[in-house]
Amino acid sequence: MPKNYLAAAIEIAQEAGKILIEELSLPLDIRYKGDEVDLVTQADKRSERLIVEQLTKHFPDHAIAAEEGTGHESASASEFRWHVDPLDGTTNYAHGYPCFSVSIALAQRERLLAAVIFNPFYNELFTAERGEGAAFNGKKVHVSKVGTLSTSLLCTGFPVRNRKASANLQYYGDFTQRSHGVRRDGSAALDLASVACGRFDGFWEFGILPQAFCWLKKPVAKLRISRAILTSSEAPSSSPLMG
Repeated sequence: MPKNYLAAAIEIAQEAGKILIEELSLPLDIRYKGDEVDLVTQADKRSERLIVEQLTKHFPDHAIAAEEGTGHESASASEFRWHVDPLDGTTNYAHGYPCFSVSIALAQRERLLAAVIFNPFYNELFTAERGEGAAFNGKKVHVSKVGTLSTSLLCTGFPVRNRKASANLQYYGDFTQRSHGVRRDGSAALDLASVACGRFDGFWEFGILPQAFCWLKKPVAKLRISRAILTSSEAPSSSPLMG
């Protein structure tokens, strides 16, 4: 795989991160996507504009699927598709909670080639490349070796829409009682990066879009990691981690 894919994604994510930090010091411009829960800010839009422009400049024939809809996914017949979330954790960002990230990944058909997740507030850069494993700020990382649910620290997330219809509150309670605890940080990309580097021992969430979990692009990948800490006797019945 050409090394310029990952290098370009890192450079672009870091530039987008500068926009997010810059916008933090400016008055918030918050809009809503359908209700008063699903937020979008000027920072989302500026970050996405830069990412799409730069990806198009470097890889003009590639498709781009972007969170706020400014990509050109359908206009391209390319087998290469970039998945972009310019600001994962928008609600956190809008409230000044420093758990947010830029998330960029490249897939060839359904085969993930490279991914970058960048938290500009803490300057934390997570990268992954097919055949090369994952890294945190340039150092190789590995998933946790914790082997039991009872000694694990988990993370999850909740949908911004139709929250009352979500079954996850029940699972949240079940897993909280059966583990060291469950965290809900509000950025699925950072949650998955934290699983990849062993900060968390497992993750589950319902209805995540591909660009939100580009770190582990297919749901089966995150289930494979999560199953490593579960046994059939420990997991709550009908658990999403046991699916």
